[in-house]
Amino acid sequence: MARNKPLGKKKRLIRAGKLAEAVPIWVYAKTRIGGRVFRFHAKRRHWRRGRIKP
Repeated sequence: MARNKPLGKKKRLIRAGKLAEAVPIWVYAKTRIGGRVFRFHAKRRHWRRGRIKP
């Protein structure tokens, strides 16, 4: 990938990076007690396996 990226692609990469973060521990701890367990992020992706739209 080029070192200099267009602004649109940069913004998409930043957003994808934020979405790829894990669920905070406090959310898991709070939802584990009652009902449905919210354990992992549905939109989590790996940098090498999951591609984002160009």
